[in-house]
Amino acid sequence: MSTPDPDDAALRRFLADPAHLTLDLRTATARSTKALGLRHAVVYLADLQQRLLVPQTAVAPMLPVDGSLAGWAYRTQSLRVEESGAGGGITAWFPLLDGVERLGVLAVHETALTASSLTRGRALASLLAMVIASKRAYEDSFVRRTRTERMQLPAELLRALLPPRTIGNGDVVSTAVLEPAYEIGGDAFDHALTETTLHMAVLDAMGHDLASGLTSTVAMAACRNARRTGADLPELLRTVDEALSRWLPDQFCTSVIAQLDLATGVLRWANCGHPAPILIRDQRLIIDAMERDTDPPMGMPSLLTSRPRRTYEISLEAGDRVLMYTDGVVEARTREAKLLGLERFADYVIRATAGGELAPESLRRLIHSILATQEDRLRDDATLLMFEWRPPSG
Repeated sequence: MSTPDPDDAALRRFLADPAHLTLDLRTATARSTKALGLRHAVVYLADLQQRLLVPQTAVAPMLPVDGSLAGWAYRTQSLRVEESGAGGGITAWFPLLDGVERLGVLAVHETALTASSLTRGRALASLLAMVIASKRAYEDSFVRRTRTERMQLPAELLRALLPPRTIGNGDVVSTAVLEPAYEIGGDAFDHALTETTLHMAVLDAMGHDLASGLTSTVAMAACRNARRTGADLPELLRTVDEALSRWLPDQFCTSVIAQLDLATGVLRWANCGHPAPILIRDQRLIIDAMERDTDPPMGMPSLLTSRPRRTYEISLEAGDRVLMYTDGVVEARTREAKLLGLERFADYVIRATAGGELAPESLRRLIHSILATQEDRLRDDATLLMFEWRPPSG
């Protein structure tokens, strides 16, 4: 008969105490690290623009996502190990994941790493990721520590209603970014999953002020309200049009709203005055694959025509990615004051997706390459949403 491990007993006592569910992150990290028999651990969360990893549970320097081993663990969502430096010992970097969403990394400092300590480190990373995911919606400390600038009011309004940056399951991953991160006015994105369908929307409201933010939030709420009652795509579009026409008759927004059947890969979408999505297949861009006639923007313009909104359909292949974006992306200007344009944007997409990286990392690299042409400051909102269909049979 094996001898009970005292560390296991400590862990059982920790998990049996309901008080650990209400602990602040620093205390929860310290107690769970001790209960797992680990020496020391520090939580780092990614900042809003995914450039920095910011320590949350100890006084430590921020680490760059690009150019550090911690950042490598974040970018690849995999374990990385290095010597701890002057203090001696080993540091293991574990990704912190809420499902498929990247939250940050966990640094576990040990005198030496063993199979057991690595297993316990993974368990600690999983536990703390759940703690963070459950608390970040209402604990402002997470928000404060991951912002590097003051958030403007329209951006605060929109970001309060946005879904997680990345969602997914065994069939699909959808990921999005939105810039300028602290000054967005009218752009928004939405994505959600049911057992059978991935729902997506990219919105671009007229203007760049609080009224624009209100327009996008009303459109997003109407979209969610319709789909949660089981509305089909044409009915969902009517719901958004009617909501905007009733509550904000002087406002309108362009959009692409889409639904992906997870079993068959059939993608249905409607384009309401928006740039056409781009299909990425085998690391090649098929720019015109989803080029179709567009309908008027959502809201009052839709009432000025008697023609019903059109929906389109395309069958995806396993591994296909679809990129949806707002016109602020291609209308960005380079340092030479030239429009980025669709051709140059396509070149950035090719470079960002050619490395075989996970979809969230490809999109992070893509938005940063676009920002680099703007000296990190866009003149208009720019939203990117990319999803990848990857059924197990594929």
